[in-house]
Amino acid sequence: MHSQADIEVVVGIGDDAAVYRLGGVTLVETVDIITPVVDDPFAFGAISATNSISDVYAMGGTPVAALAISGFPACDYRPELMREILRGAVRVLDEAGAFLVGGHSFDDQELKFGLSVTGVMRQGRVLRVSGAREGEIVVLTKPLGIGILATGLKGGKFSGARMRPAVDWMLTSNRSASEIALSAGASACTDVTGFGLFGHAWNMVRDSETDMVFLRDRIPVLDGVTEMVGASMVPEGAYGNLRFLQGRVDFPDDMPEDERLVLCDPQTSGGLLITLREEGLGRFTESSVFHAVVGHVVKGTGRIRVR
Repeated sequence: MHSQADIEVVVGIGDDAAVYRLGGVTLVETVDIITPVVDDPFAFGAISATNSISDVYAMGGTPVAALAISGFPACDYRPELMREILRGAVRVLDEAGAFLVGGHSFDDQELKFGLSVTGVMRQGRVLRVSGAREGEIVVLTKPLGIGILATGLKGGKFSGARMRPAVDWMLTSNRSASEIALSAGASACTDVTGFGLFGHAWNMVRDSETDMVFLRDRIPVLDGVTEMVGASMVPEGAYGNLRFLQGRVDFPDDMPEDERLVLCDPQTSGGLLITLREEGLGRFTESSVFHAVVGHVVKGTGRIRVR
């Protein structure tokens, strides 16, 4: 039996995941659950699993075990559907070297699925959301616009075939990006999910003496996003994120709301947002991992600036 005295909390509430030491082992714990972003149940299970284990990678950890969590209207869904969702999740866990060891389901009016994930810290160093230093560069490892395209798909304005690149990105693991961030000496890291790029960026510098400056023409965006924004296919979460960031982000006066919404678009299984010294960028450029230098860190008061 372990007592509270045996457990040392390394990272608690406020980061992407919790990290604690127990019996000489450093563990990372996280949980995430999402609603469908695609029609195919196997792909949905795989995307949800990729999204759930991303928080472990954002902390610099390695996933080892997971519990499945699912909510669905019991009278409306066949067992075959849940089997396909689980099959997709298990495929992703297998590729990550992790195991599905159990789970829980509950009756709900809307289909939901996710994982509670346990990981271990094998690298001896924890990546945290805070810690960005003046003079560092900001790197993003996946393009934006997943939430907007998914809204276009649900609204019948965007075809499943055109959605394929976004699905591929949602299925892209952040494991390699995490490993490179660790080897490059990253000072801070988070994954870009429901709060959008700027919501997560602000969380990295909040209550600090630094600002994050983003170069708007350097931020990668998926094909079709501008078209969907023009068709009013924008998730409510993007508007909510933009409202929350009012007074926290310095937007150029000539920047239209449509462009601001893309930068606040809630992502499912988005990329990592990393700060590191410029000399560490070579670790990324010599790899096959997608990355874009989207800004830099300056002395400030915990704000986001757009140039």
